[in-house]
Amino acid sequence: MPSESVWIATISADRGYFDTMRSEDDEIEFPAHYPERAFVLRGAQVRVGRRRAAGGAGPEIDLTGPPQDPGISHVHVLFLAQAENSWALIDLGSTNGTRVNGGTDPIAQGTPVAITSGDRIHLGAWTTLTLTSSKQNRDNAS
Repeated sequence: MPSESVWIATISADRGYFDTMRSEDDEIEFPAHYPERAFVLRGAQVRVGRRRAAGGAGPEIDLTGPPQDPGISHVHVLFLAQAENSWALIDLGSTNGTRVNGGTDPIAQGTPVAITSGDRIHLGAWTTLTLTSSKQNRDNAS
């Protein structure tokens, strides 16, 4: 069987990113415990954000917490499937911006940015999504 890449976004709290982005008068504290989570990117698009308290359709990757990163928008970014089993990232107008690979400037809102395996997507005050791609036999992909 032909193989295809399976893309995984691993969510973690990034102390280095938090320290870089935090201002002196900021009252946000880095979480003492933040369990790492992993999500498979599937379909034509994958929304990342926080579920609204009022309900409704939430994002495919829900970063609601606890602990909750106060800098994450309800629909922060969108992963958009591209040709040849690759992905692009779009900031959907988030309040606090989206940064890639430790950059200090946020990516342009509404503009697709190509991403590759190993890229680190920084959202909110401390949240980082690390992307990995691995080839798997289609029969074994979950």
